Amino acid sequence: MRDYSGLLARHGLDPACPLPAADREQTMRRAMDLLWGGVGSLGISWIGFYTKVPDADEMILTCREPKAACSPIGLFGMCGRGWKERKPILIADVRTLGKDYIACDPKDQSELVIPLISPDGSCDAVLDADSYELNLFSQNDITGMTCLLVALGLTTPASIDLPVLHL
Repeated sequence: MRDYSGLLARHGLDPACPLPAADREQTMRRAMDLLWGGVGSLGISWIGFYTKVPDADEMILTCREPKAACSPIGLFGMCGRGWKERKPILIADVRTLGKDYIACDPKDQSELVIPLISPDGSCDAVLDADSYELNLFSQNDITGMTCLLVALGLTTPASIDLPVLHL
């Protein structure tokens, strides 16, 4: 199991005392670096942030590790669904999604999506993570990654308790 509480502690982060996220893109980059450096080697094949394009039905890749990915993407995929429904999504087997799956890497087998919720309840971006393993992600990953995002000021503390869609 990936240790998110240890990751937070090593970097002096606490979701109970969120930092102000003055430069959102720079803060996303920091979150990416912390997650990739802390848990990326534990089955995660890719992780990135997609940001909703204003007045368009698409999202663009803001930052990612370790390789490029699809961008822009439509809102019909899992990132779009996480953005629309404002709920985290755990996908045990992406092959079950059919046309609702945007395959940037054909080796990916499982995925998670976490929406970044603003204090007003809106969502402007999502964190997306993929794995070459089936069933890699769990509630522990949703909670741990969300706690990191809260601690960095990228999403509200209420995000920790959002119901998760299991697909």
